[in-house]
Amino acid sequence: MKIGEKIKNLRIKNSLTQEELANRCELTKGFISQIERDLTSPSIATLVDILEGLGTDLKDFFNETTEEKIVFSKEDAFEKVHEEQGNTINWIIPNAQKNAMEPILVELQPGGRTKEVAPHEGEEFGHVLSGTVLLHIGLNTHKVRKGESFYYKPGVGHYLSNPGKTSATVIWVSTPPIF
Repeated sequence: MKIGEKIKNLRIKNSLTQEELANRCELTKGFISQIERDLTSPSIATLVDILEGLGTDLKDFFNETTEEKIVFSKEDAFEKVHEEQGNTINWIIPNAQKNAMEPILVELQPGGRTKEVAPHEGEEFGHVLSGTVLLHIGLNTHKVRKGESFYYKPGVGHYLSNPGKTSATVIWVSTPPIF
């Protein structure tokens, strides 16, 4: 494990300069620089002080985390068909409910619609990949065509419908996750 590199990454993540971190730990900027470049190793007591200045502790610092998955394939997706509503929802990022935002791929058959989503905090974004949809937000309706996007704060009930004669596909992202 490269302790210096890990300290540097934590310092940057906390938006601290070497000098600010050094001041928090009553060390010199030069010493922090040497530690970050793995030119010297801090004593355990000094490492504890540095980690306190970075808002962590020895246990969390040395706890190896698993690599977070970044790229997802079609096999990772979960699909749910709602025949009665004429839609298919694809959760394209597995377990997205634990994230800050949740993207889905919605396929609407002609005359199909999504269920109405209750008002909630956050924001929603969508991009129409094919077809045309109607975005219903409260009493307002907005026509969104292929290549167009929508973005709104969902303070009222909302849903998508497909008034066309061909299917429509939309990438729809919600924060916080609601789907």
